[in-house]
Amino acid sequence: MPLFYTIKGKETVDSRIEQIQEEVRNRLAGKLNKAGYVVGYPKELILAAFKEEQILQVYAKDNNGVTLITQYPFTAYSGKLGPKLIEGDRQIPEGVYNVEYLNPNSSYYLSIKVSFPNEFDKSKTTLTKTTSDLGGDIFIHGKAVTIGCIPIGDQAIEEVFVLVHKAMNNNVKVIISPRDFRIHPSYPKIEGIDWENELYDTIKDELKMLPKSVDER
Repeated sequence: MPLFYTIKGKETVDSRIEQIQEEVRNRLAGKLNKAGYVVGYPKELILAAFKEEQILQVYAKDNNGVTLITQYPFTAYSGKLGPKLIEGDRQIPEGVYNVEYLNPNSSYYLSIKVSFPNEFDKSKTTLTKTTSDLGGDIFIHGKAVTIGCIPIGDQAIEEVFVLVHKAMNNNVKVIISPRDFRIHPSYPKIEGIDWENELYDTIKDELKMLPKSVDER
């Protein structure tokens, strides 16, 4: 694991939450109220990242359905459309993942670990000798630099960090798509593989759960 992602430092997740949650709640109050959360936070979340649009969207899921809370632009970008195939290719993965853990001591301020590689990724390991050669240090984080992760800036990562923390008792799903198939349904053709349609069918099915009309909040 690269040194800049190693969890070292005096802060814990709880201490970070204590430091930032009041300000975060104040910043998000209008958006949470609009989504129906006048008190408390969503207990289930879906994070959807779109590489072509360079947007991360945060959705709440409850008995009333799925509602967009907010969205954040990427603050940097690396790679191109297509899945991550080997460590060091600078690619942001594509697929359906979960949040593994929160890092309160990231060199990129705060970070959220994405569960890459998943079983699908491992099953398509054609360019590597072992699944470890795929890499695995994929995070959503602060700052404005990346070599295959999703940076959204410090204020945005504070907000997502708190929202994810409040929903961690339920698996927080992370969908990473080459583009927003709800708006642009065509699949990109990816050189060097012949299974992109299988991957994108899976991602497209997941995106069907999210509202088709997406406004900016």
